[in-house]
Amino acid sequence: MSTTPVRPYAVLAICCMSLLVVSMDITIVNVALPAVRRDLDASLSGLQWVIDAYTMVVASLLMLAGSLADRFGRRRTFQTGLALFTLASALCSLAPDLPSLIAFRMLQAIGASMLNPVAMSIITNTFIEPKARAGAIGVWGAVVGVSMALGPLVGGGLTQLVGWRAIFWINVPIGAAAIALAQRFVPESRAPTARRADPVGQVLVFAALASVTYAVIEGPHHGWTSPLITALFAIAAGAVLALLVYEPRRAEPLIDLRFFRSVPFASATVIAVCAFGTFSGFLFLNALYLQTVKQLSPFETGLYTLPLALATIACSPISGMLVGSRGTRLPLVIAGVAIATSGLMLAQIDAATPLSWLVAAYVIFGIGFGMVNAPITNTAVSGMPRARAGLAAAIASTSRQVGASLGVALGGTIASVAGADFARATHPFWWLVAGAGGVVAVLGFASTTAWGERSRRDAAVLIAEGDAA
Repeated sequence: MSTTPVRPYAVLAICCMSLLVVSMDITIVNVALPAVRRDLDASLSGLQWVIDAYTMVVASLLMLAGSLADRFGRRRTFQTGLALFTLASALCSLAPDLPSLIAFRMLQAIGASMLNPVAMSIITNTFIEPKARAGAIGVWGAVVGVSMALGPLVGGGLTQLVGWRAIFWINVPIGAAAIALAQRFVPESRAPTARRADPVGQVLVFAALASVTYAVIEGPHHGWTSPLITALFAIAAGAVLALLVYEPRRAEPLIDLRFFRSVPFASATVIAVCAFGTFSGFLFLNALYLQTVKQLSPFETGLYTLPLALATIACSPISGMLVGSRGTRLPLVIAGVAIATSGLMLAQIDAATPLSWLVAAYVIFGIGFGMVNAPITNTAVSGMPRARAGLAAAIASTSRQVGASLGVALGGTIASVAGADFARATHPFWWLVAGAGGVVAVLGFASTTAWGERSRRDAAVLIAEGDAA
């Protein structure tokens, strides 16, 4: 029931506004964490929750948001997400204490889960012609890079000049404008046949992710063998086992486990977890290191993080061209090697490390992160039946958010356990980053072998036959 609107580029601009505030929110909050810590007397684990309460909820609700948009209307869902995100941003700026800030961040995440996947669906239904659609998606990708570059600078500047609460104010006028403009320019559309909801699967996914995240963050405080932490890990294991038993029995599961019979698809999800886990952990620990150990101001912290964003912006289109001309192996191997190299460099840092060494490590990490995004999406959807490409992409997006949640949880926990010298306490995490980079490189190679291609074809046939039946 969707038709191309009179002003498709107005629709693209409105969707990009939502992407800008959501993407910028990730980097902008990290720079402000030391100020939040001082103002609200927050512990390191409390700061982890400021980030992970957001990413955990987004990861849990992404696929549900897509099905809601298909059923109840993409514009309506998009506007609802914008309203929740804008309201929660205002509440975050007024939070009187840490628990309130965490609760408002969770409300913010509910709104955010309705924005990016739904906005992408609006774009693909607005730009029908393939060339125009590719150009629109290219603009969409460029906005991600711009938000990465602006986030640390804007966050650092606002935190230094006004205070950390100002980083949430910026979302309010942009969100309000996007809601009004969406009503004016974005046509309503729905899927011809909406997927049925899977409430049991949704609860199991949230239970698994929430229990693991809580156990990893709070384990050092309660004790890894305490009844609470042991019970949480047991709940996570039970939820995963229940998913493995329950989901294959549904005609329209939240997570179609048949996808994972494809080695390239399974590799893409693991690569997404590794890449975004290292990235989110990097942002979290780096902001604390630069401001508490190197004694830089919030704005200077954003300025020194800028080379990473610029390297990512430069390498993202190169990665896309390499995927189109030579496949996913080369960019994934480059990404893995670059992330591993950066991890090894950061594993040497202490209070006296020259800023030039840090900037070099940031640039190399940015090259790796810029190279990894296009291959993840391409590998996830390539070769799958067209009717299932959207669900495959949604699982890949969810894997990114799961990685982001786990990266902050692991980074903060490792640093808190390792010792009082914060710079040296981060070293085990940087070694973990190096290992994750190695995993990305190995899977990037293995997923493009003849064995991997056979598994992809077999999985696609299995899914197509099952859908036909």
